[in-house]
Amino acid sequence: MTTTTDAAADIDEERHDVVATLAVTRSRRRPAMPGLRDLATVAAVLVVAVLTAWAIAPGLFTGHDPYAGVTADNFRAPSWEHLFGTDQFGRDILARVVFGTRTAVLTALLAVGIGLVAGSAVGLIAGFSGRVADAILGRLIDALLAIPGFLLAVVVVVSLGFASVNAAVAVGISSVAVFARLIRSETLRVKNTAFIESSRLIGGGKIVVLCRHVLPNVYRSVLALAVLQFGLAIINISALAFLGYGNPPPSPDWGLLVADGKDFFYRYPWFVYGPGLVIVLSVLSLGQLSKLIGRNR
Repeated sequence: MTTTTDAAADIDEERHDVVATLAVTRSRRRPAMPGLRDLATVAAVLVVAVLTAWAIAPGLFTGHDPYAGVTADNFRAPSWEHLFGTDQFGRDILARVVFGTRTAVLTALLAVGIGLVAGSAVGLIAGFSGRVADAILGRLIDALLAIPGFLLAVVVVVSLGFASVNAAVAVGISSVAVFARLIRSETLRVKNTAFIESSRLIGGGKIVVLCRHVLPNVYRSVLALAVLQFGLAIINISALAFLGYGNPPPSPDWGLLVADGKDFFYRYPWFVYGPGLVIVLSVLSLGQLSKLIGRNR
């Protein structure tokens, strides 16, 4: 009997030791995660700040001409004078990336604006008008979501013509259904809450209810999606430019820079690494900011 009691006591003691060890381990690990998230957020903000500065005043960040090159400087490897190297025409690749940022940012803003405005209208009507409108628009949203967004963008840009603005319009149209689905679901969630019913009972019309109560309660989710879609718009517009659906050469569009460098990739990989790195960092940074907004909503 004593042996059994001692064994049980030993088991309990070991269990307490294991629990205590796990608690200490978890307490040590917890501070690391917020720190890593904060570091990633700071890095994302810095990248977005640099991109914004490049888009506003590209001439302040490089003294090289993005269009005219020096023949004697062609195929130069990355150095302090040419951080991303030079291309086959002796043009500084970093200068072309910096001057191409304005086009990348503005076209992405146009794409997100089209998707946000049109998607908000469709989503609000579907979620707030009633069952008939919701059923019709809901099926339309589902049909658009069934089509791959990039494929739809290619079809639209081929119809409109090859240019960066048309590529932005195409990407914006392809994102309408994404915004509409989110706004519809958020509107359906909010419209049956108590404060919406109270607003209706005191005589609030649909427009008043939408503007005063529905939109303020869905904007954070929409903002997080808009930031995420901004990054996706950058990569999709760059992909369209890579395929030749953007502005023609010698435009410094990011996707076009990668396309120009692919033929020289094996001998001069920096043709692709510089523009590709900027595209990847831009998309990852915007994705991180989108997560931050989503966590704080």
